[in-house]
Amino acid sequence: MTPPVAPEVIALARAWRDQDPDDETRAELDGLIARAEAGDDAADAELHDRFGARLAFGTAGLRGELGAGSNRMNRVLVAQAAAGLGAYVLAQAGGAAGAAGAAPLVVIGYDGRRNSDVFARDSAEIMAGMGVRVVVLPRLLPTPVLAFAVRHLGADAGVMVTASHNPPNDNGYKVYLGGSHGGSQIVAPADALIAAEIQRVADTRRVDELPRSDGWELAGEDTVDAYIAATARVAPAGPGASGLRWVYTAMHGVGWETLSKILSAAGYPAPILVEQQTAPDGRFPTVAFPNPEEPGAMDLAFETARAAGAELVIANDPDADRLAVAVPDPTAEDGWRRLTGNQVGLLLGWRAARAAAADAGCEPAASLACSLVSSPGLETVARHYGLDFHATLTGFKWISRAPGIVYGFEEALGYLVNPETVRDKDGISAAVALLGIVADARAEGRTLADVLREFDETFGFFASDQISVRVDDLGAIDRVMAALRADPPARIGTIAVERFEDLSQGVGDLPPGDVLRLWLAQGARVIVRPSGTEPKLKLYLDVRGSSSADAAAQVADLAAGARALLAQIEGR
Repeated sequence: MTPPVAPEVIALARAWRDQDPDDETRAELDGLIARAEAGDDAADAELHDRFGARLAFGTAGLRGELGAGSNRMNRVLVAQAAAGLGAYVLAQAGGAAGAAGAAPLVVIGYDGRRNSDVFARDSAEIMAGMGVRVVVLPRLLPTPVLAFAVRHLGADAGVMVTASHNPPNDNGYKVYLGGSHGGSQIVAPADALIAAEIQRVADTRRVDELPRSDGWELAGEDTVDAYIAATARVAPAGPGASGLRWVYTAMHGVGWETLSKILSAAGYPAPILVEQQTAPDGRFPTVAFPNPEEPGAMDLAFETARAAGAELVIANDPDADRLAVAVPDPTAEDGWRRLTGNQVGLLLGWRAARAAAADAGCEPAASLACSLVSSPGLETVARHYGLDFHATLTGFKWISRAPGIVYGFEEALGYLVNPETVRDKDGISAAVALLGIVADARAEGRTLADVLREFDETFGFFASDQISVRVDDLGAIDRVMAALRADPPARIGTIAVERFEDLSQGVGDLPPGDVLRLWLAQGARVIVRPSGTEPKLKLYLDVRGSSSADAAAQVADLAAGARALLAQIEGR
């Protein structure tokens, strides 16, 4: 006999439904409640999943699957988040009027995902109803435009409604802070303080009782135009850009409209578009997973490039804060090879280092920075040019705060090339910088592949790989991390482990993080950490060889050893 559904879960679901302004999610809950009360085990389990936890607000803001309930992204949760963020901003400003007599300013942007515009409007109305001055970007736009607007408008905070490259049914809420934070994403203690305000709202207020106002403002086109002008200056086209045949895909996201205007301003030839993926479409109909890193995501771009005889493929993810690059490769099955995030990151870092070293007015403390899981090759580049180097925890909330930063990257296709205007990863400005590298090479009769070879010959043969294990049970990740902490391996594959570091208590200048770092013989390195945005365990493998072939062989051996280690742990 089916046990009765828990009355407290039904009560939570009904209370949520009663304050929900969304007809769709209210109907969704009505159906689940009715089925659960009729003895449907699946509906009962679904209600427990939706109300047994709360989607946590942290340094990545909010991100999760759309749907009704405290453990989903929806209008109730977003309203609570907006009220909590508004309360935090007002408290930091010293009250509704602020210390200088003006209301604090929050700027809000949104992309083309389902409900992004709805969540943005709810946030604007609720914060305006609290006495916050709110400016909403004029239409759906890339995340980097919002990050730019926080600095450009002198905002106290910014909100971007996006789930970036997550699955189609996800959405999210990313928060930036102005003032002394410089437009970077939130870090501790701001994340905990905002989370506490959100929880206070959830515990004490119904969202249908929160004051709302339509007194928010729409940003003028001058804000977008300022971003376009600043980004076009990253790398104006040189003579080598003439005649470049290249392919671009927006991955059903919001990147193309903005990028097209920048290309025109900077003087680059227009790309051949992957037409099926150019217009924003939150359904993402041609890709199973709208992330350029995922297998198959760039297949249409490669097909287009083969038909066009292109020299280069460039892709943005749906909110255009990431950049993927591919080059022709006759040894590849489909004739194209996507460069790794580390390869692109090192080329852009080399470009930035040369510019910083050549700048007579450059501060001596100018630095390159990357996340600790990204290629150690960037430190080699920095030292070569006499620049400082900083390794940070993963995420641009940390990278963007590196002292003296002139460039930063992380291997997950994120690049910060113009920190004076955008303190976050920016796939559009990175695309312009990459096109500048390509144009300079073409002026010398060379290709991007030639530039990659020159980098290896100058700085060393670095190779990287990544093992990503997606799980249904997050407890599986905790078990693997606990097993490695309790019994660190003596070797991985054929390479001996020389030093084991648990970063949970912090190491050196790094703040605490759920990260394990293993230093191996022959200059190899393995880093293990849970993903911050997806249910994945990630292992990052880095080696430095005496040649390309040697580095490839080393990283392949290390990958085989790491997979064997994971299998051994799972079999215990």
